[in-house]
Amino acid sequence: MTRPLTLAVFTKNRVNPAYDAARLVADRVAAEAGARTIHYVPETPDHVGQQKALVSEALALRPDAVLLNPTDDVAMAEDLARFAAAGIPVVLIINRMKGQALTFVGSDDVGVGYTAANALISGSGGLGGKGGIVALDGTPSAPTARDRTVGLKRALAEHPGIELLDSRVGYLMAPPARTAMAELLKAHPRIDGVWCANDVMAFGALEALADAGRTAKVVGVNGLPAAIEHIEHGRMLASVDFSAFNIAAIATQAALRHLAGEPVPPEIMVPAELIDRSNCQRWKVPFAQRPTPAWPVPLGTRS
Repeated sequence: MTRPLTLAVFTKNRVNPAYDAARLVADRVAAEAGARTIHYVPETPDHVGQQKALVSEALALRPDAVLLNPTDDVAMAEDLARFAAAGIPVVLIINRMKGQALTFVGSDDVGVGYTAANALISGSGGLGGKGGIVALDGTPSAPTARDRTVGLKRALAEHPGIELLDSRVGYLMAPPARTAMAELLKAHPRIDGVWCANDVMAFGALEALADAGRTAKVVGVNGLPAAIEHIEHGRMLASVDFSAFNIAAIATQAALRHLAGEPVPPEIMVPAELIDRSNCQRWKVPFAQRPTPAWPVPLGTRS
């Protein structure tokens, strides 16, 4: 009896609902193809050493393919090379890194950061091109975070009436973002807007604003269900649909296509749309009820 194909799926933590969605849809796509998934998630969120240890566990199992969201694009390079040396194809997801991989599936993070910043600075209900903002940047070891900050700076350069008052690293998680935002609020008596590199940090910023009895326009990234609720009720201005759900679905399909002997492009860029009060109803469907993105892949594909 032929054993089912096994896909090892590496995500960075269990505290960001975006990764819950990624794991859910990877399971769904694999099951529909008669394959199985094994999930490898560090116990400590985004812990490089623990992810490295999990790579050793996966190598001992010898999966047919790997979906890898690296905790650190530099530190995990040797681990990507270990998979290559073992002849195991790797689909990089969300965070790009150098090395031998079958394909990368993600979004244009510079564009994502720029889109979120423009919504805050000059979009509908935004600051009208004037005011002072702060930024909650993501983990420096994450390419997504670094690139989104580049997008923010690009938008700021186009709007001289907006001042970046200050920034802090929120590590893409709510508790450190809440602490960072509390520090920013103490340092700056007036903050008109808050740019966050992901929705989870935006939630932390909202908590800190509420604790301080202050308000500001807040934008994030990921289009998480809680963000949609905040947008609908006016607590957040906007988010950007950097969809780990869509990315993981397409990445799982890419791995299975490769294992079936079908061609896969070396890069697949998934579109990321602005979500605001005008269109947020479209994102109210729970992840478990959302349809799986269909192959062929989006127009951002490079061949």
